[in-house]
Amino acid sequence: MGEAGESRALGVRTATGRGREAERAPVRDDDTAIAALGRLAAGPRRGVGGHGEHASVLDPLHELLEERGFEVLLANARQLKNVPGRKTDMADCQWLQRLHSCGLLRGSFRPHESVTRSLHRQLQNLVLQRGRYVEWMQKCLDQLNVQVHRAVSDLTGLAGMRIVRAIVKGERDPQQLAALRHKRCKHSAEQFAEFLSGNWREDHLFNLESALALYDGLQEQIEISERKLRDELQRQACEELREQDRPKHSSPAKAKAIRGWGEQAARRTLYRYAAVDLTRINGLSTGAAQTILTEVGADLSAFPSERHFTSWLGLAPRHSVSGGKTLAGKKGGRGMGATRIANVLRMAATSLIRSSSALGAALRRKARHKGMKVAVFATARKLAVLVYRMLAWGQDYVDEGQEAYEERHRESTFSCIKRTANELGYVVLPKHPSPEAILTPTSPG
Repeated sequence: MGEAGESRALGVRTATGRGREAERAPVRDDDTAIAALGRLAAGPRRGVGGHGEHASVLDPLHELLEERGFEVLLANARQLKNVPGRKTDMADCQWLQRLHSCGLLRGSFRPHESVTRSLHRQLQNLVLQRGRYVEWMQKCLDQLNVQVHRAVSDLTGLAGMRIVRAIVKGERDPQQLAALRHKRCKHSAEQFAEFLSGNWREDHLFNLESALALYDGLQEQIEISERKLRDELQRQACEELREQDRPKHSSPAKAKAIRGWGEQAARRTLYRYAAVDLTRINGLSTGAAQTILTEVGADLSAFPSERHFTSWLGLAPRHSVSGGKTLAGKKGGRGMGATRIANVLRMAATSLIRSSSALGAALRRKARHKGMKVAVFATARKLAVLVYRMLAWGQDYVDEGQEAYEERHRESTFSCIKRTANELGYVVLPKHPSPEAILTPTSPG
């Protein structure tokens, strides 16, 4: 399937038939215009196999067939990897039909409501593009030898943007620019003035003004996209929670940070949409919770267990097994899981490195034994399990704290030592004046 008006011959191929009839089933080519897709959707309602070259242009056909009452499967092309014969589009279409009619074609997961997903992905694209414009402004300031990055920690913060806008408006006096700093800034006014002295070349100033205009325009579009996404989430919210306020956060420090970032409205909307507050999980911000809910939705009934969910995310260990033994150095492929959610969970796990929560303590303990890479992977899987339990079962998250986790780990370690000593014929005493007598052999009788 391809876009209408392209020079190459792209289109929709469909085959009809049941069982072995699919081998000689007639194949029909259609273009991708909406009228042709409508005629295709009005055709037979079972025993249809379709083929397309690009996954993105299959979305119109997928949505149209779902609206007409079809049960549509979005299959992974890897399932046709080992079919016999030459690989052609027509043969793939016929094989899709045959496998589907025999019940051997497994569809990929697709959320029931994909509107929020497309809106959120477009919002992410805008945020990434905004980052490029910030880099342009930073480059222009470096060329002007105006060291704003040394004066302030964040160029897009309150003080940084005030300084940039003042420069664009024509301010050149370092003392006047230093007066725009925040009152809690650690640098003095004299240090600020030293950092903000530049050469003020006209071409660099013009480039800075252009980059700032692009940044402001994109920032306005981001705010519009955020409102649109919030309205869509509110439309799909639970009926009994539409007017209910968000619950009180279990962590006062995290609640203060959410207020500082201005994300109270987003947190309230996400709570009404999912009926649970994912931000209660340590490490998950409002943005991370929004990514998870827009990508996978609030209904996880497609995943029978948390193991299926973590496997789909690509956060489960994948080992090649032959003859009942794990092949050393051979690991399975990453698969086609949701990398966006997995990346968000990995970032959330990385943010727990200095956390005083139980998850932070588990991350540090795992990092000491296995390294940080393995620890981040394992912690991301734990976060995925907690997300699944909250969305699928409604189980609330309660942090036991670092001290309780370490105490539980010490008890587990001590129990293991006692069991090993008992197997070797020794008794572990809790306290003894002589260190050499802590392990004493038991009497034969």
